Amino acid sequence: MRKAALLDLSDAYKGRRVLVTGHTGFKGSWISAWLHKLGADVYGVSLDPPTNPNLFDACDLKSKMTSLIVDTRHAQELHAAISKIRPEIILHLAAQPLVRRSYADPLETFDTNVMGSANLMQVCMTVDGIKAIVCVTTDKVYLNNEWEWPYRENDRLGGVDPYSASKACVELIAYVYQHNLYKAAGRPRMATVRGGNVVGGGNWSADRIVPDIVRAIVSGQPIELRNPTAVRPWQHVLELCEGYLEIGARLAAGEAEIDDSWNFGPRAANEVTVETLLHTTLDAWGKPNWPVKVNPSPLHEAELLRLDISKALNRLSWQPRLNIDQTLRWTAEWYRAFYEQSRHPWDLVTDQIDAFAELRALAETQTVK
Repeated sequence: MRKAALLDLSDAYKGRRVLVTGHTGFKGSWISAWLHKLGADVYGVSLDPPTNPNLFDACDLKSKMTSLIVDTRHAQELHAAISKIRPEIILHLAAQPLVRRSYADPLETFDTNVMGSANLMQVCMTVDGIKAIVCVTTDKVYLNNEWEWPYRENDRLGGVDPYSASKACVELIAYVYQHNLYKAAGRPRMATVRGGNVVGGGNWSADRIVPDIVRAIVSGQPIELRNPTAVRPWQHVLELCEGYLEIGARLAAGEAEIDDSWNFGPRAANEVTVETLLHTTLDAWGKPNWPVKVNPSPLHEAELLRLDISKALNRLSWQPRLNIDQTLRWTAEWYRAFYEQSRHPWDLVTDQIDAFAELRALAETQTVK
């Protein structure tokens, strides 16, 4: 298949009605901000922000989009909201995203991730005008054999922990809608997107390594690591947001063979241990000698998980733009500026979106050449 050129995201989204589920979360806030800058008419359906502080409130995103507090587990409320919004493109990010929380409350995780997603897909059967759904899952949908080879989109799905299993179930449900229930004329097209471990400014979730580092530094406490030798495919949140936007635009444009599953991960050089991430982040913050202690978790966590991104590289011209040092420097600089109150959070977000867009534009020029 011929390699596609990068899309002009402004042309693709300007003036379009775009719904982001989970818009009050970390990734949802970043992608909502980017959509606003692209000129989209942005709507959000979500629960209240999950943490305090949080990026949604810090950036005053409520003034820049239409925000509705709706639980995707409540099918009737969700149907009413989407019927009122009548979006063209839906980016479905709403989820219970924490592995350790899934152990504490498996039923909440299954209910939110599986039934919440199924409700959304079913609602989209009955609301006219929806052209595209981007269903966000995770790299953890794969049955992880802890081997060195990266997982491809057609590898076996599975999960040992409740979170991973719930997201693998979402992939199976999405396949039914993609390849059966949405085949009738006028139905939306849908793709699932699988990303690695995301970092970036504005995340205060529990049991996330970078937020844990930030909380420790701000409170003057030692940093606790659960699994310093674990290798993860670390990537900046904007890398994933770009992939989601690219897929959504191509689906809405009617491009062939996009309604499929897609991996969006970093290059191999960004696959480093938790310990390496820690020290790189501390160096970028200017606190290389911060105290650290190891407190192993009794819960199962994967040691090694890698994604094969060749499909997105070859068919979309999407590519990772930030190396591991840039990824962690952008992240550390965001938090440092936030806590020093040297810049407004909205300016921090939009400046990094602009810088990332410049890298995208440069890559597009090189692709054309």
